[in-house]
Amino acid sequence: MSNALKTTWADKSLRTSALAIFFFGTTGAATSPYQSLIGIQELGLSDSGYAALMFAAAIINVSASVMMGILADRMGDYRTSILYVSLFGVLGFGIVYAFANVPAFVVSKLLLLPIFGALNSLIFANVRANSARLSSSQLIGVNSTIRATISLSWVLMPGVVGVMLAGASSMLPAYLIATLAAICCFILGAFFLPPAPKIEIEGGEARSRFLASVGEVLDPRVAMRVLAIALICSMLHINDAVRPLIVTGKAGGTVADLGIIVGIVAALEIVFILFWGKAETWMKPVRALALGAGLYALYLVLQGLATERWHVYAQTVISGIAAAAIISLPITYLQDLISDRPGLGSSLIAVNIFLSAGLSAGIFAIGTRIGDYSFASILGAIVGSFGIILLFVLESGKTRKTS
Repeated sequence: MSNALKTTWADKSLRTSALAIFFFGTTGAATSPYQSLIGIQELGLSDSGYAALMFAAAIINVSASVMMGILADRMGDYRTSILYVSLFGVLGFGIVYAFANVPAFVVSKLLLLPIFGALNSLIFANVRANSARLSSSQLIGVNSTIRATISLSWVLMPGVVGVMLAGASSMLPAYLIATLAAICCFILGAFFLPPAPKIEIEGGEARSRFLASVGEVLDPRVAMRVLAIALICSMLHINDAVRPLIVTGKAGGTVADLGIIVGIVAALEIVFILFWGKAETWMKPVRALALGAGLYALYLVLQGLATERWHVYAQTVISGIAAAAIISLPITYLQDLISDRPGLGSSLIAVNIFLSAGLSAGIFAIGTRIGDYSFASILGAIVGSFGIILLFVLESGKTRKTS
């Protein structure tokens, strides 16, 4: 067992956080592959209505994550926030399964589940608050371990749910599984998660107010670095959009090939998330992230040039290694941007997810308008490379100022 795993497992709060985030990941892994089928085919939403609902939900999720982060910092109690947000997940997934109609689906996706989505940031905030005694390298390792448990849920649960629902007339039982997973999150928070040590915010009450907190997020020092990370992370989202289309199109693969490729990459991610966490102990975090992002940009270019099925199989190793870096390394970097406020700093994780997803949508639209899916993949690599350059420029500027 690696040092990071030992550190995480030995501490009750970190161990419980890892288990909670596994069940949080389970809710998404159980439902995300089927939510469009349920919303459009089973419940009757239009394509445009479903797209608008998902966009609005993304905005509410990032807003809720920031607000819950601010509130948790002011309370100095991440456990209470985790409990309330978990209940939103229980209710959100539960009403879709129980009522199985469009109003329940809309209320769930638009109001309840976006707030439940803030649980991801809150768990990382709790980890941060409970890691004050750890060195920087240990914290990076712990964050990598916690993030790996989400990937583990995505490796295990889609296959498990797929087997359970094989031959079923409805995919709605996936929401029952997610409801049970959200209940597990609540139970872990209520009965096993110790309260985090209270952290004093430098600047006191004035700094912890809502507008002042939002101002910290919008401060150019923070905002430009979040933008750089979002440009890098947009490569993950553009890959999610174009990979199925390239594999089953130009590369001549099948849906079965796509499932195998996704599984291989997810399994590699778990291994290499821990590797990148270790790498940051002997390599500067920004350089490690740039190296991983550079490898991912290379992968997207190679994917864009793929014309045979074996090409995309061969690329899974590069994809898994590089994706692990982009998935895990930005977490600690973003938290460090507002290092003395675990809730607000961790909410930048959700801000990054929202921005990177929005950027990838624009990349996909432009790429497919000018060229084809392969060109969109290569364009994603170019945009991600700009993010690497911007990150280096910002960090070199900081170095000059502090030297």
